[in-house]
Amino acid sequence: MSRPKTNLLESPTAELSQQLKDYEDQALLEIIRPNLVSQFAQDASELAKFREAIAQGDAKDDLEFLRRFREFVPTTNYEAYRPFIAKFFATPCKEADVKNMFAPGLPYFFAMSSMTSGKSVKTFPKYRPPPHLLHHPLYLALPPSEGITLSPASLRYSQILQIDCEDGQSKQVTVCSLSIGFLRMAMNWDTEDDNERLDLWLPGLTDPYAISLVKSYRAFFVLNALFALADRRVTIIRFFFANVLVIFLQYVEDEWSLLVDCIEKGVIPDVENLGHLRVPLEQYLNPNPLRAAELREIGPPGIQGWAVRVWPELTKFVGITGGPAATSVPKACQVYHRTDSYGHQITHTLGPSVLTQSPGYGSTEGGVAIAYHKGDPKTDLKVVFVDAVTEFLDVGSNEPSERVLSISELVAGGHYEPVLTTRNGLWRYRLGDVNTVKGFAPDDGLPVINYLHRREGGLVMAFGTTCTESQLTNVIVSAAKRWIGQIIDFTIVGDDRDTPITYGYLIEIGGEVGKEARMATQQTFEDLMAANDEFRTAFWQGRARKPTIRIVEKGTFAEYRQQKCNKTNVSISQVKVPVVLSDPTFREWLLQQVVIEL
Repeated sequence: MSRPKTNLLESPTAELSQQLKDYEDQALLEIIRPNLVSQFAQDASELAKFREAIAQGDAKDDLEFLRRFREFVPTTNYEAYRPFIAKFFATPCKEADVKNMFAPGLPYFFAMSSMTSGKSVKTFPKYRPPPHLLHHPLYLALPPSEGITLSPASLRYSQILQIDCEDGQSKQVTVCSLSIGFLRMAMNWDTEDDNERLDLWLPGLTDPYAISLVKSYRAFFVLNALFALADRRVTIIRFFFANVLVIFLQYVEDEWSLLVDCIEKGVIPDVENLGHLRVPLEQYLNPNPLRAAELREIGPPGIQGWAVRVWPELTKFVGITGGPAATSVPKACQVYHRTDSYGHQITHTLGPSVLTQSPGYGSTEGGVAIAYHKGDPKTDLKVVFVDAVTEFLDVGSNEPSERVLSISELVAGGHYEPVLTTRNGLWRYRLGDVNTVKGFAPDDGLPVINYLHRREGGLVMAFGTTCTESQLTNVIVSAAKRWIGQIIDFTIVGDDRDTPITYGYLIEIGGEVGKEARMATQQTFEDLMAANDEFRTAFWQGRARKPTIRIVEKGTFAEYRQQKCNKTNVSISQVKVPVVLSDPTFREWLLQQVVIEL
């Protein structure tokens, strides 16, 4: 499948530029005027100069109000919000203490940030948006589609906060992943009624509702695989990260005989900790010897186009295939990876007819962009203002103080960090990502961006150089493709077994290790030397050495995810394997799983 051609503008026309300014102004006013009454806006020291400025002017003048915002609101990070968020976790928590904390009213749920480091989990309040926005792709956890969708979803949550209301009642607020919070909000699913919906099976999904309550990691995947394989009508596969699809396929391969036998007989397998969920699931699985025979003839995953043979109507895979997930994509999609971000995909497991599309771009803090279908839907993303207004910092700027840029000030080819002002009460919040602007959409002038890497995501070695996440990912993907084999997952730790410290890759391989795998270390070193001037200089000055590559046992990263899920009590979709691992406990555990050093 060839990459779509685009006709992006190098810069927006004067007319489109004015439209962008008007669009941003209107979106900002819709967000910051209501949130101005919040406790954070009234009390946070970060907004003191802004409060003073608007008090001295005409607060009803929109243009003046926006000028004050742009001049006096600084960029912020999580530390500014932490003491305000902590009030929701106090016991007891009274409504008067937390009402209008970040936005009008009380939050519907708290979203947990993806756990990629050893730092404590961040939580962000999410308020119910205007009703029409719940139908926007950035809000919908399961966008409507024709046909049947395979999209495993776990309704697990971390905890439930109780707010004592002024009328004597109490309100429960769930702490969970963003996607599950959106799903619960869209469906009005309160946690106290979870067990009242056990007989539910939403139209258009492969999995009955009861599977979403399964707590066992293995049982969750096995049951989702069972019902998905039983239904040949699947048209769309959705996994938030492509490497979670790979884990799903591994369970299908490992449990193939069991799954097909259960489909033939119409029985639920004897998986762990199913308990009261077995009965509601049994009613939906009928004996299907014809489907079982069809599956036996096809066989487990491995052949090219396996997915379209199992599901003949399959047309699309939706999931993040860039960043750390890029290493797993070849397992599912056979990527021919290049060092730029526009590598052609020639599908393998999915088949060449299956379109791969990004679910959009954003974070727990807020949504930034949606897939740009007139470009490459895997990597091209168009900035939109839905639950947040996105401004940007120029990553390459030499200005002593970083100036916040509007979308009309961006330049094609520039590298920028997104800064979000959100409906949920964040003010110019720095995401820490780096995006590049590919161009501007010709119909509305909105920027089309590609995600590159985390701004501070590289491992700062003792010799003072930092390689970016994208550089570190690209070199190992390239080396593995040529010398090692298919990477299932990887992470990087500081390898201090010798001096100076260096990048220590810990990788998991699917299948056999290449006969000349030891050549990968030299290629990784040479590619890093070519990609990063600081690393090259440090090496020639004796302050750097070659990176190391160690292979861990099969299933190590699946076990890593399971441990993170169990530790935080959230769904697997919320757990990412970081490019650079800083958690000392998991670092030690991963090192114990090493079986080969190249």
